Amino acid sequence: MAKSTAKKKTTTNKQQVVWAPGMPFGKWNYILMLLGIIVLAIGYILLSGGGSEDPAIFSDAIFDTRRLTIAPITLVIGLAIVCASILVKIKTPATETE
Repeated sequence: MAKSTAKKKTTTNKQQVVWAPGMPFGKWNYILMLLGIIVLAIGYILLSGGGSEDPAIFSDAIFDTRRLTIAPITLVIGLAIVCASILVKIKTPATETE
């Protein structure tokens, strides 16, 4: 006769992650994010243009200071604002009491 060795299944109590209710960011984070997106849009508008209607004619307008210097700096500033709005937790009177 063969012995049956049945193993007992043990159940462990796994803790479930409970997220705090509410918005992930504060009001000022969303305002900063919107400001960063607006600055990004301005940077892309500054970057556009400079083309020629006739492909046989070369236009030096693509080498403007606006397109080579000002627009990329504006884009980097916009990205920095968006990143800062995500990473920084701004303390408001409601979050200081928690």
